[in-house]
Amino acid sequence: MGKKRVAEKQGDANIDEKVRQQGARSSKRKIDEGFIYINATFNNTTITVTDMGGNVIAWSTAGSLGFSGPKKSTPFAASKVVAAIAEKIKRSGPSTIHVVVRGIGSGRDSSIRSFAAQGFNIVSIKDATPVPHNGPRPKKRRRV
Repeated sequence: MGKKRVAEKQGDANIDEKVRQQGARSSKRKIDEGFIYINATFNNTTITVTDMGGNVIAWSTAGSLGFSGPKKSTPFAASKVVAAIAEKIKRSGPSTIHVVVRGIGSGRDSSIRSFAAQGFNIVSIKDATPVPHNGPRPKKRRRV
């Protein structure tokens, strides 16, 4: 069929070392200020932490923590998501944060309070919930 290729161990080691260095470089970076995006829907609560450039540092959802069904959208689940995020970004993550909240779920207020209780310095809170200007076209009038 074709020639068999033999991988050199030294070449593979260099590739692994480069990947290891890149991962170590990104985790050692200290970020002072960042954004926290809270998406609180009726079904779930998603929290994403980014730096000022918009690069994602960490994210978590209530569903990924093991909550299922209607428990995912509760304020308790939102506070647990905040605790998980705070654990992830404790060393390298931002301490001064701008909060952007989207959605009308029940976890939006409790997540902001949990961030304040975890020791984060909240600079601003912005509500970015999408609001329809006119909505969809209404149904036709019923004829009997």
